[in-house]
Amino acid sequence: MPVSRHLIAATRLACTAALLASTAGAWAQANFPVRPIRLVVPSSPATGMDNMGRVVARAMSEAIRQQVVVDNRAGAGSLIGSGIVATAAPDGYTIGVASTSTLVAPLLQAKPPYDPVKDFTPIALLSSIPSVLVVAPDVPAKTAQEFIEYARARPGQLNFASIGSGSAAHLTPELFNRAAGIKAVHVPFKSAADVITEMRASRVHYLMFIAPASLPMLGDGRLRALVVTSPKRAPALPDVPTVSEIGLRNAEVDTMIGVVGPRNLPPALVSRLHQEIVAVLRAPDTRTQFARYGGEPAVDTTPASFGAQWAAEYKVYRQLLPEIGLKPQ
Repeated sequence: MPVSRHLIAATRLACTAALLASTAGAWAQANFPVRPIRLVVPSSPATGMDNMGRVVARAMSEAIRQQVVVDNRAGAGSLIGSGIVATAAPDGYTIGVASTSTLVAPLLQAKPPYDPVKDFTPIALLSSIPSVLVVAPDVPAKTAQEFIEYARARPGQLNFASIGSGSAAHLTPELFNRAAGIKAVHVPFKSAADVITEMRASRVHYLMFIAPASLPMLGDGRLRALVVTSPKRAPALPDVPTVSEIGLRNAEVDTMIGVVGPRNLPPALVSRLHQEIVAVLRAPDTRTQFARYGGEPAVDTTPASFGAQWAAEYKVYRQLLPEIGLKPQ
C-alpha cells in the first residue's frame, strides 16, 4: 500500500519538531542559568536555614551573574515551602533549602503533600548542625557520664524541653535517651525564650538544642553544656565531648541543612548547581559566616552522598516517631 505524501510530510514535521525541542532543551541546560533562580526557604527569616541560604544565594548571584532570589515560605513545619519545591518544574530555576524538618513534617501528616525522599533531587549539603545537651542549674552532674548516671537513677523523674512535638529539639533528645538508657518526660514549649526561663528556674532539667540556639543560653554559666551530638567536636564548644567520645555512637545525629530540587532534575543541572554551591562553601568568608550560625560548610560531599545521608536520616525518624507515640494526624 503506497504511503501518502501527506503522511510522509507529517512524519518529517514531527521528527523536526522533536529534534528542535531536544536541541532547545540541551541548549537551555548548557547555557543555564539565563534568568533568576528562586531559592525557597521553608522557614522565617533569620533562622539557621535562612541565614545559610542567604550566604549561598548572595555569593552565587555574583558568580553566575544571575540573581538567586530567596523566597521565605514558612508554615506547617516546613511543609508549605518544601511542597513548593517538590512540585516545581525540574528546570533548575526553583530549588530550596531543606533540613531535618523537611524530612519529619510529612511523617506527621495522614496525607503528606510530598515524599521527602522520592520527590526531591539532592543537590548539595550546606552544613550539619550539632545539637548540645544543656542541663539546668539544679542538676548536679558536671559531665555527660555523671548526667547519664543521675538520670538513670531517676527514671521518669526528669523532664526535657523542646519547642514542639516532632521538632529537632524533641527528636534529638529522644534518640539520646534511648542510646543512654534514660527514661524522661517530654515537655514542649512554644518558644526558646520560654524554655530558657524554665531551665534557669530548674523546672526543666535538660534540653538538646542545635548549637546556634544553645550558645546564648550558656553565657552566664548557670546552664551547662555537657555533650554534642556531632561526629566531631563543635568549633564553638571545643571543650565539650561528642556522644561518640562518651560511648553513645547511636546518639550521633546532626541537623542537616542542604539544597534540593524537584525530582527528575536533569543530572547536568544538578552538577552545575552543585559545582556553584560548593565553590561558595569553599570560600574562607563562607566558613566565617557559617561559624556564626553554629555550623561548618560541607565542602567534601557529592549529590549522591548527600542523598544517601538524607535517605538514611529519613529512615531513622520514620522508625522513631511511632516508638515515641507521634502518629500522623
